[in-house]
Parts: sequence; C-alpha cells; structure tokens
Amino acid sequence: LQTFIFTDGEDEELKKQARNVINTNCSAAHSRQALSCKMAVEYDKFIESGRKWFCHVDDDNYVNVRMLVKLLSSYPHTQDIYIGKPSLDRPIQATERISENKMHPVHFWFATGGAGFCISRGLALKMSPWASGGHFMSTAEKIRLPDDCTIGYIIESVLGVKLIRSNLFHSHLENLHQVPKSEIHKQVTLSYGMFENKRNSIHMKGAFSVEEDPSRFRSVHCLLYPDTPWCPTNMVY
Repeated sequence: LQTFIFTDGEDEELKKQARNVINTNCSAAHSRQALSCKMAVEYDKFIESGRKWFCHVDDDNYVNVRMLVKLLSSYPHTQDIYIGKPSLDRPIQATERISENKMHPVHFWFATGGAGFCISRGLALKMSPWASGGHFMSTAEKIRLPDDCTIGYIIESVLGVKLIRSNLFHSHLENLHQVPKSEIHKQVTLSYGMFENKRNSIHMKGAFSVEEDPSRFRSVHCLLYPDTPWCPTNMVY
C-alpha cells in the first residue's frame, strides 16, 4: 500500500513526516476548477504508479488500512470496480454540454469524495480518454460539476459502470454519532466536521479528551491499534 499526499503548497514540516508529498500547483481554493485540477493530478499519478487500486480520501478522513485492504481484496482489480458511498439519496441531475448551443440532461450516482472512494486499475484505464492529462478538467467543465461528481459522470454516465455502494465509508455529511462503538473496527473510513455549530464525530469515550482529540481519530486509532507507541497503555474503552 502506498500513500501519496497531494497538497497545494510547499510544506517543509509535512515533507519531513511523509515521503510521498506531491505539490499539485493547483489553486488552494475550494472551487470546481481547483478541485478538478487536484483530482486530475491524483488520477495521472495513479496511472503512472502501476498500482492495482486508486483510493481517494480527503484530509479530514481516518482510514482503517486493515479494513480497506480486506474490502478491496474481495474484488478483482482487473475488472470494472467503483466503490464508495453516495451523499445524496437520489442520482445527481446534470446537463452535458455537447456543443455551444446543444445541451443534454444526464443523471448518475457518484461516491462522495468526503467519504473516500476506490477505483480498480481496469476501470481507471478505461477512464483515460475523459480523465488523463488535461482531459479531466475539460470533462468537469463540460458538466460544470466538481471532482467527485466528474468521476461518477465518467464511470456511470459515459462508461455505464454502476457504483458499488458500501456503508463502510463515512463522510461528515452523515450523522457520525450513529456509528456504534462496537462497529468502529469494521469501518473503512471515518470523518468529522461541524454541523449547525455542533461537532459531528465518532461518539466514543476514547483514550483522549474531546479537547485533545476533537476529531476522535487519535482515540479511534488507539482502539484499533493499541500497540501504537503514543497510545496510553491499559485503556478501557
């Protein structure tokens, strides 16, 4: 498993801690164009890497690597696999720009980037005409939607491959309090965020106080991997 960190600026501290830091040279804004610019770099790096699976996760996710590997090992990387969780309860409606004055309505499911998603190498290679080099940006502009929606558009709408839904991926767009503590070890990704001025995070007592560990990720990590050197010993969860 190889982890690459994609960033928009030079970060010396980050480079000291992680080996594979890639500066995308994209804008740090949260605009459609900036997000698509970053995803385009991620996609190209994956194709170049020769790896079997491309998994995108945001920087506010905790990834349970053990469960991610277990999940992906049940699917063949040579086949068309797109796995994740939608954030909407219905397919997204979009308009495909065919020419200057010709539009075509499309609807498709997409896995939200906020929960993370994975694409097999077999499928990623088929995406190439719409995703490689500068194509990803122009595809995103054609439907005027951001990065994760564009991925769903290419896979479901253009290539006709259906999203495999997994409830093991979690974004901050859902109520994270509802993930029971007894099920935490089975999850692939967890997130956190603020919703209506309330903290939306995994609800657990944990090894650290909420002040020390607002995301609860350190506590989750110590629950899953208690032998980690910085985890307190003899913790009762």
